Amino acid sequence: MPLKIANKKRDYRTTQKTIYSCQYHVIWCTKYRRKVLDTQIQGRLKQLIREKQNEYDYQIREVETQPEHVHLLIEIPPTHSVDKIVGKIKAYTAKVLREEYPSLKSRLPSLWTRSKFVSSCGGVTLEIIKDYIEGQSGQ
Repeated sequence: MPLKIANKKRDYRTTQKTIYSCQYHVIWCTKYRRKVLDTQIQGRLKQLIREKQNEYDYQIREVETQPEHVHLLIEIPPTHSVDKIVGKIKAYTAKVLREEYPSLKSRLPSLWTRSKFVSSCGGVTLEIIKDYIEGQSGQ
């Protein structure tokens, strides 16, 4: 008998062996919480995060940036480590942004802190998290 998914609000993804819905709210900050992400850099950052989705095997549900931090609502297959995927995103975006915006090199020894906040999204609906992330843009 095939597995029936009762929660219709979630988008489930499939591989040959797995049906899954693994979404995470991820936040990370610039080094020293410096407000170096201006509007132009924020736009480019969002573009860079989205362009690696297929290569790194993740899906962005929402992304919001502030002058000193980034919020992601990201879906990652259960076969991948959240820590490794986010590490790849941070490394790639830091490398490209620092090449394209030399002022970032002169103001900071590295763009991002080593730390991050990660929370699974099982306890709340995706709509609540999306609303929260979108609400961060007004601060």
